Amino acid sequence: MRVLVVNAGSSSLKLRLLDAEDQVVATTDLPAPGGESEDEFVNWIGTLGEVDVVGHRIVHGGTEFREAVRIDAEVRARIDTLADLAPLHQPKALLALDAVSACLPDVPAVAAFDTAFHASLPAAAATYAIPREWRTRWPVRRFGFHGLSHAYATRRTAEILGTPVDDLRLVTCHLGAGASLAAVQGGRSIDTTMGFTPLEGLVMATRSGSVDPGLLLWLQEHAGVPREELESALESRSGLLGLTGSGDMRAVVDAEAAGDADAVLGISVYLHRLRGAVAAMAAAMDGLDALVFTGGVGENAAGIRQRAAEGLGFLGVAIDPEWNSDGDQDREIGTAGSSARSLVIHAREDLEIARQVRALLGAS
Repeated sequence: MRVLVVNAGSSSLKLRLLDAEDQVVATTDLPAPGGESEDEFVNWIGTLGEVDVVGHRIVHGGTEFREAVRIDAEVRARIDTLADLAPLHQPKALLALDAVSACLPDVPAVAAFDTAFHASLPAAAATYAIPREWRTRWPVRRFGFHGLSHAYATRRTAEILGTPVDDLRLVTCHLGAGASLAAVQGGRSIDTTMGFTPLEGLVMATRSGSVDPGLLLWLQEHAGVPREELESALESRSGLLGLTGSGDMRAVVDAEAAGDADAVLGISVYLHRLRGAVAAMAAAMDGLDALVFTGGVGENAAGIRQRAAEGLGFLGVAIDPEWNSDGDQDREIGTAGSSARSLVIHAREDLEIARQVRALLGAS
């Protein structure tokens, strides 16, 4: 089964064609569908030859979609109703879905949801302490995101360690432009840092992460900041960008090394929040067997991994500097004998989507 994986972000479109052995046989990254990129997109699809099924990454499945589902007109309409829960991503994913369907009208399509991995969250982790009438009237709960990445990192870690996933307590750290952690026990997500939206949790490239809701109320009431300004600031002008002037971790690390005061503060805040969140995830599982780094920052920023681990020795985490900096393959980076293993795993949402597609359609 040849699976075309479609991963639409807020500004980009990643396309990967996987063969029956999960080897990438065609790949391209394009601007989001529409406008000047449309011809390039259509031309690339035309070069692929046989495509048996298309797997689409959909960010938000709400409370309804808890696993991958075959897409038809009704499913597409139901996904569209969730756009207000992920306004930066859901509409772009639907544009990509429609564009691919127009090019490949007879090829079945499957939706794989970023929120589905976290559908297993226990009530204690998923429930916000807000009025009952809010919780019963609206779908207000912790959804969690990056589930496809967390799911793949979980399976890959079990493979590398040679340990059944059911026997592992993992904290998976998806650190990229967006960032979230998951506490994964027995292969199931039991806690995560992102919540009702992808704004909650860690400091990210341009997103604030968790802030006191009272601060936002104060800004509205006493400073007269309109809702649109709050949304724009929290989504696009906060995080590392708001702290340092750059949302690129590489640039921030270089500026810190040069003694830039804002960069020094920004890295300190980033690491402080990261360490605290890792500890909280471990507490949800009553311990930790392995700490897993993935995502653009998680895979490439060896110094961030090392410094994050330095504050987590009480959990049994210890990273070997040589192993940490040596190589770009999936690997262990923890010191020999440390009670909690440490790993770097390349983010492969395409493989997780393909796995879910094949499982749904009954193909191996």
